[in-house]
Formats: sequence, C-alpha cells, structure tokens
Amino acid sequence: MRYLLLSALLLLLAACATAPVQEMSDARQAIASAEAAGAEQHAGAVLSRARALLERAERELSAGQYKAARQDAERARRAAIEAHELTREAAAGKE
Repeated sequence: MRYLLLSALLLLLAACATAPVQEMSDARQAIASAEAAGAEQHAGAVLSRARALLERAERELSAGQYKAARQDAERARRAAIEAHELTREAAAGKE
C-alpha cells in the first residue's frame, strides 16, 4: 500500500514537471474557434482576456514555470470557451 501511494505521488509530480504542451495547444485552438465565431465583435473583452492569459502562459513556459503556464493555459481555454458561448448567444438573440 505504501509503495502504491508513493508511485501515485511520483506520477503526479512528473505530470506537473512536464511542459504543458497539450494545454497550450487546447488554449490556442479554443481562441481560434472563438475568433472564427466572431467573438471579437460580441465578446471582445473576454477574448482579450483569453489572449492575455495565453501570452502569459507562453512567457511562463519559456521561463520553465510549467505549473504556472499550465494554469494560465487552462484559464485561457476557459475564457475562450466563454467568449465563444457569448458569441453564440448573441447570434441566437438576433434570430
């Protein structure tokens, strides 16, 4: 049991120590999707926040601050999704 807990802890630490490549990619794709949907017009402030968070994540990644980069990339993805949803709602309201 003790070795199982130690193994789980080591896996968790290893996941935190690696570059957040997938999270960065997910954030970029979410931002591109929001832009394609017209978020600049309907949710510009939220889209700008997503872009700023991604830029900060990129700086953190370059500095080797993987945990902070991962967190900001995830925040950027969520903000981009929010911008996309607001754009979709605005478009639905026009119909």
